[in-house]
Amino acid sequence: MMAIYLTVGMAGATLDQLNLPVEIFYDSVKNGIYVADTDNSRVMYFRVGNRNGTIVAGNNTAGVTPTQLKFPHGVYFDSISNSTIIANSGGANILRWSIGASNWTLVAGGSGVVAGTAPNRFNYPLGVILDPMNNLYVADYGNHRVQFFLSGEMNGRTIAGFTGVNGNNASSLDSPGSVALDSQLNLYVNDVSNHRVQKFLRY
Repeated sequence: MMAIYLTVGMAGATLDQLNLPVEIFYDSVKNGIYVADTDNSRVMYFRVGNRNGTIVAGNNTAGVTPTQLKFPHGVYFDSISNSTIIANSGGANILRWSIGASNWTLVAGGSGVVAGTAPNRFNYPLGVILDPMNNLYVADYGNHRVQFFLSGEMNGRTIAGFTGVNGNNASSLDSPGSVALDSQLNLYVNDVSNHRVQKFLRY
C-alpha cells in the first residue's frame, strides 16, 4: 500500500503539512489527491507516496480577492478543463481554479459578498460535484439545501431540502455537508445534523 506521510498531529502551512483538511478528491489518472486545506485557505495536490505537496489554489492567506480562498471545504477535480472546482465556504461562492493559474474564476455565488438565500447565493457551501454534463451540485450547508446549476448558469434550483428550513423528514435536510452521484445520477447527501445519508432520485 502506498501512503502519503505528513507531519502527524502537527498543523502547519509548509508543503508537508495541513491545517484542518476536510475533503479530498482522488485523481485516478494522475494517482494523486487534491485536499481542501481549510484553515490554510488553500487547495493542495499530493502524488500518492510523496511527502511534499503542491499548492494548486490559494496563497495561505484567507481573503476574497481573485488570488485567495477563504476557508475552502469542498474540492472536485474536473479533468476535462484541468481545473479544480472549489466550495469556497468563507466566500459564499463556488470557484474554478485552473491548474497552473494564479487566480480563480467565479462559477456560482457572489464575488466576496455575504451569504444569502437567493437562487444565486449560498450560506457556507461545503460540498461540490459536477455531473457528466458539467452541471453543478452544491451542498448549501447554512441554507439546508442542495442547489443544482445547469452548466454555465448562475441561478440555481433547490433539488433537495428547503431553503433556510431545517428538518428531519424524508424531503428535508439539516446542514448538508457533502454530495455524491452514482452512475444513474441519483444524488446522495451527507445530512450532517440529522446523522444520516439521504438518497434522492435523479433530478
